[in-house]
Amino acid sequence: MKIRIQSFGSLDTKSKSPALQVLWSEDKKLLGGLSPDDSAVWSASVNALLAGQQDKSISVDSEWFQHGARRLLVTRVPQRKGLDRGERLRIAAGHAYEAARSRAAASVTLLLDRAGADDVRALLEGLYYADYAFNAYKSEPAKRIETEVVVRVKDSERKSALAALTETEITFAHMRNLRDWVNTPGSDLDPVAFAAIAVKMAKKHGLTVKVRDEKQLQAEGYLGLWTVGKGSDRPPRMVTLEYKGAKKGKATDKLCIVGKGVTFDTGGISLKPPTSMWEMKCDMAGAATTLAALCAIADLKIPANVSAVLCLAENRPGNASVLPGDIFKARNGKTVMVDNTDAEGRLVLSDGLYEAGTLGATHIINLATLTGAVVRALGTAMTGLFANDEGFAKAIRKAGAAHGEKFWELPLEAEYREWMDDPTADMKNVTSKGEAGAITAGLFLQEFVPEGAKWSHWDIAGTAFVTSPWKYVKSGATGFGLKTLIEMARKLA
Repeated sequence: MKIRIQSFGSLDTKSKSPALQVLWSEDKKLLGGLSPDDSAVWSASVNALLAGQQDKSISVDSEWFQHGARRLLVTRVPQRKGLDRGERLRIAAGHAYEAARSRAAASVTLLLDRAGADDVRALLEGLYYADYAFNAYKSEPAKRIETEVVVRVKDSERKSALAALTETEITFAHMRNLRDWVNTPGSDLDPVAFAAIAVKMAKKHGLTVKVRDEKQLQAEGYLGLWTVGKGSDRPPRMVTLEYKGAKKGKATDKLCIVGKGVTFDTGGISLKPPTSMWEMKCDMAGAATTLAALCAIADLKIPANVSAVLCLAENRPGNASVLPGDIFKARNGKTVMVDNTDAEGRLVLSDGLYEAGTLGATHIINLATLTGAVVRALGTAMTGLFANDEGFAKAIRKAGAAHGEKFWELPLEAEYREWMDDPTADMKNVTSKGEAGAITAGLFLQEFVPEGAKWSHWDIAGTAFVTSPWKYVKSGATGFGLKTLIEMARKLA
C-alpha cells in the first residue's frame, strides 16, 4: 500500500475525477466534500443517503454510487459502544480499504478535507491495520493488489497530515514486524532465533546489544530464565538493548521495557490441556512488543534514553525440566519454590526486572501474557495494569487512551502477599487459593523490582492475540501496547 497526502485546495477542479472516492458520514455531517464536478453528479444521491442514515427506521450504513468509470462509496462511521472516536475511525478506514480492494481498485481517494488532524491520524492507522496479512506459510498466498491511497485534506491540515503519515509509516513498519514475530510458529522462532533477530535489529537501528547464553545466565545467577528453559534443547537467552537518544549533559529519566519471551509454553511438567495449546506461540508477545517498541523509538529519534530486556525461554517438559517443588535462588537473592511450572512467565521476568536495575532504570514497564485470570476478569478489550506509583499509572492510562489502547488498573493488594509464603523457601510462584491470580502474579513480580524505581506491570494475556476478528484485527497478533510504549518514551524524554 502506498499513501500520499493531497491538498484539497490545490486541486484543479477541471482535472479528471478519481476513479474511486470514499466519503464518511457521522452525526449528519460528512468528513469531506466533493469537487464541484463530482457534486453536480452525486450531491442529490448523497443527501438522500444521509437522510436515510438519520432515519433510525431505515438501516443504511453505506452505499456505492457509479457514474461512468467513476465510483463513490459513502459510509457511516460505525457507532460501537465502548469505543472512542479514534477507534471507530480506525475501524471505518479498515472497512473502506477492504471494500476498495474487494473491487480490485488500484487507487482510492479518501475525502477528508473537513476532518481534523486527530481524525486523519486515526484513519491512517486504520488503513495500516487493514493492510496487514500473515501469509508466510500459505502454499499459495492470496494475490495482493497494490493499492495507492490518496488522502485529501484541507490546505491548513496538509503539514500535520504529512507528519502524521511519516510517523504512522514508521510505527506500523515495526507493528508489522511485531505481529509477524508473534504469529510465527514456536518451532521456527525459538529463543536462539529470536535473540539473533534482536541482534540484527540492534545493528540496523544503532542500538547497543548484549546476549547472555545459557552458560552466562547460570554463571551470573540469572536462574529464573535457566530454571524455565533448561528442560528444552532450545536453550534460553537474555537480550539487553539500549538506545541513547537524550542529548548529552541533559538530565533525563531512563525507561526500561522488560518483555516476557516464552517462545512456546507447553506448561512444562505441569502440562497445559491440549485444546488451543497452539495459541501459546504468542507467549512471547511481551518480548516482541518490547523489541519493536525500542526499534520504533530509535527510528522516530525520540530524545530519550530507553533500554529493553528480552527474557527468552521455551517451556517444555524434558529430562532436565524443573520439577514442581524445586527451589532456585533468583538474581536478587530471594529463593523461590516452583509450585507450578506453568507459572513460568513471572520466573523469567524476575531476571529481567533485576537487569533493569543494573541499567539504572528510573521507570520500568514489563509486558507479559501472564495469566488467564486477567482474561477472565477483563476479557480481550483491555489490559490489566499494575503499578507501584499512581502518577506513573495515570500517565500510562492517558497515553493508552490517546492511541485506542485500553488499560484497567488492578490493585497490588498487600493482604494477598502472604498467600505465596512457603515453609522451605522465601516464596512460591503460585498460591493454592485459586483466586486473585492476576493480582498475586503482580505481587510476585513486585518482589524483584529495583528499589526506588517506578514500575508498571502490563498483563496482556487478553489483548495480545485473538483467534477471531476483533475491531480492525482479523486474527492473530494485535500489536497491543506498541503505540503506548512509544508515547511513554516521549513523555519521559
